[in-house]
Amino acid sequence: MLSFALRERRVSPVEPRQADSLLTSREREVAGLVAQGMSSKDVAVKLALSRRTVDVHVEHIFAKLGFKSRTQIATWVAQPRAPESPAR
Repeated sequence: MLSFALRERRVSPVEPRQADSLLTSREREVAGLVAQGMSSKDVAVKLALSRRTVDVHVEHIFAKLGFKSRTQIATWVAQPRAPESPAR
């Protein structure tokens, strides 16, 4: 009831392989740098973006993957990915 009142959206974290397809290539790049422990400011400098743009990418990653912290992003990045099955 409280979550409804606050209009919170509960999103279940997705599997690593599925998550890869949800993120844009730039969001995956930002996630990788966040996983290395870089701040939004550091990521912005490295990618020649504004800090606000990086923050928006991080917010999108949170929303798409159901995460609430940069630590969750780092854990997700560190998870091994199974190779794709060849098409038949």
